[in-house]
Amino acid sequence: MKIITWNVNGLRSVVRKGFHEFWERQDPDIFCLQETKCHPDQLDLAAVVREGYHAHWSAARRAGYSGTATFSKENPRTVRQGFGIPKFDAEGRMVVSEFAAFALYNCYFPNGGASEERHVFKQEFLRRFSRHLHKRVAKGDNVIVVGDYNVAYLDIDVYDPAALSAESGFLPEERRWMKGFLEQGFVDAFRYLHPDEKHRFTWWSYLQNSRMGNRGWRIDHICVSRNLEKKLKSVDILDQQTGSDHCPVVMEIDL
Repeated sequence: MKIITWNVNGLRSVVRKGFHEFWERQDPDIFCLQETKCHPDQLDLAAVVREGYHAHWSAARRAGYSGTATFSKENPRTVRQGFGIPKFDAEGRMVVSEFAAFALYNCYFPNGGASEERHVFKQEFLRRFSRHLHKRVAKGDNVIVVGDYNVAYLDIDVYDPAALSAESGFLPEERRWMKGFLEQGFVDAFRYLHPDEKHRFTWWSYLQNSRMGNRGWRIDHICVSRNLEKKLKSVDILDQQTGSDHCPVVMEIDL
């Protein structure tokens, strides 16, 4: 099974930048988008969603903000928008798809850099979401969590760890959270297969032409519950794909 995750930073924008050509070329079984910044009612769905895919959306109440979408060849048994906490679910940050063999969480984690209030909001999201997931893992569920985590946790996951140590997304408490999240039953699929690979980033600021100099962060992740780690076949960061300030991440897993 091939799963791709991509923060597109605006679906209506990326469709004009090679989005459909990328989708057709990759032909994933499941395609997860974050930061769609739209409601499906605003789209010509026949022109956006490739034939043969089922589409499930979670849109923010605030127009032009956040939003997630999951496109899958197999229709999930059930789909939920969020994980049951209204103030988080209102921001369109999650599509939860329950398939026969696994649960897929397509997530756009909050960015805590705008204000102290948003930092607190993000920290609460991280705590409560990890608690929710660890309950599932403790029951033996097969769980895959993809998306923009807005957290880089290893020194090799940012271009300059010393300079960025006080930046949201690389704060000590965020790095501790991610490490604790993994220790309690998850595997960072990319690092599982590429433990020491450097300069592999998924996001570059639009400022100062950061992408050209590869001054990036690895904040887009695919994590799988430990009972799936031996089923991982490949994971790659498609950093040549343009159209957004993020690039896609692709995983192949034997499911």
